[in-house]
Amino acid sequence: MAGVARMQGCPVPDSDGDGINDEEDKCAAIRGVPENNGCPAISRAIEKKLAAASRNIFFATGSARLLATSAGALNTIVQILRESPDLELHVEGHTDNTGTAAGNLLLSTQRAQAVATYILKKGILPVRVSSAGSGSEKPMADNDTPQGKAKNRRVELKVHY
Repeated sequence: MAGVARMQGCPVPDSDGDGINDEEDKCAAIRGVPENNGCPAISRAIEKKLAAASRNIFFATGSARLLATSAGALNTIVQILRESPDLELHVEGHTDNTGTAAGNLLLSTQRAQAVATYILKKGILPVRVSSAGSGSEKPMADNDTPQGKAKNRRVELKVHY
């Protein structure tokens, strides 16, 4: 392997030995895979648990107040983060197209923040949790039916290293 001038002819180090040099490796201390920028692959089990949890997070109508029925799903997320201390979570809030764009953006942001706040109150460090709202800009279903609107009122959970 040819080196680089700034490394005095030596190759850029690969501290974790995963074949991805430290400058391009987002997880330079943890062995990973190229498809995940040098970080470990997220297990299917974690992805399935997060998908199921996200389908079971509910809010009061027109509000960012989490319903009590969401506690089990939220606690599942907390448990995943406790068991995988290197994982970080991004919560993205969404709404249907009822109301104004500005109102939907605000509501989706508040809902994502409500989920993040719940997780933080359970002891997960703030550097591991981020949130944002997308309003009604990223529907997953048609907004022309009540069922479609219901599917669009959601939070999406994405983990990464």
